[in-house]
Amino acid sequence: MDVNKQMALKKIPTKASEEFRNFPMVPRVVYGKGSFNTLGDILMTKRKHSEAPMIYLVDDVFENTELIGRIPSIFCDQIILISAEEEPKTEQVDALVKMIQEKFTELPSGIIGIGGGTLLDLAKAVAIMLTNKGSASAYQGWDLVNKPSIYHVGIPTISGTGAEVSRTTVLLGPDKKLGINSDYTTFDQVLLDPDLTKGVSKEQWFYTGMDCYIHCVESLNGTFLNAFSQSYGEKSLELCKEVFLEDIEESESREKLMMASWHGGMSIAYSQVGVAHAMSYGLGYVLGVKHGIGNCLVFQYLEEFYSEGVEIFNKMLQKHQVKLPKGVCANLSDEEMNTMTTVALGMEPLWENALGKQWKSIITPEKLKTIYQKI
Repeated sequence: MDVNKQMALKKIPTKASEEFRNFPMVPRVVYGKGSFNTLGDILMTKRKHSEAPMIYLVDDVFENTELIGRIPSIFCDQIILISAEEEPKTEQVDALVKMIQEKFTELPSGIIGIGGGTLLDLAKAVAIMLTNKGSASAYQGWDLVNKPSIYHVGIPTISGTGAEVSRTTVLLGPDKKLGINSDYTTFDQVLLDPDLTKGVSKEQWFYTGMDCYIHCVESLNGTFLNAFSQSYGEKSLELCKEVFLEDIEESESREKLMMASWHGGMSIAYSQVGVAHAMSYGLGYVLGVKHGIGNCLVFQYLEEFYSEGVEIFNKMLQKHQVKLPKGVCANLSDEEMNTMTTVALGMEPLWENALGKQWKSIITPEKLKTIYQKI
């Protein structure tokens, strides 16, 4: 493992360690149009030998496209196409790990995720679970991973989630939707090529971009805010406003949104998200609503918490003529509504960031249900 990353993984051994967290960052990053072509050279230095493959987890939207042909697959490397239509699940991670372990006699040289947040989160989770025993669901939470992951690379093909830079991999488990938040989750290498985001549908572009925008609003208005997270959050917010409120050329827009995603992810790395993300986890767990649109569905009704942010969000919706779905929660049973609320309230660090240590006196299950019922 890279010496710098080993040092970053160590906690500060003082009583103040809970306040001053020594979070890891991605140690190596390549940026630029066409930079995907450097992947083969990058991976060659990490190959253990010809029988230890690189495993590529790729969004199946790229099946039969020229991108597949550009993947530097050699020796016994394997390309696995995966649908991103549904949120990534712990059982999906377990199945991928089992398949890899049964096919190969030793650990792969690396895991490479190519796609949006779903594929990047799967790549991070698989890299962790190849060296940690049990089910991925056992590691949903904060700092539960004991052993370093294998080498893993993130290559986003859509911008906004911040998954390329974060220390979490958000998974839908058997009884909760929660990330594997650990110092071993962060990618060892990220490759940022704006050209890879060409051809993204307008709705997907908008919803994923709004994930980034909402990251920033929640971080910048949170009680965990500090100069470090603020500097990244403000830059990301500025870029989001340029992309979604100004008229700029498409190529420039792709580059700016890719940088907004990176900066937004960095902002919450040393801070946290807030109300929209906590409630979106509930929507995702009960209804399978994808993360980006889930954030938007909730955020439109959060004027009480983020008045200026919601006002700007509405302008973005209007400019791009995006109509959010209606009646999403209209036919929920009492049991489903209670489960949704319980999942959301379980995201304690998010609520504390949003409302402070006394958040439980502000947010009640009834208040959350009132918001959900509007969606």
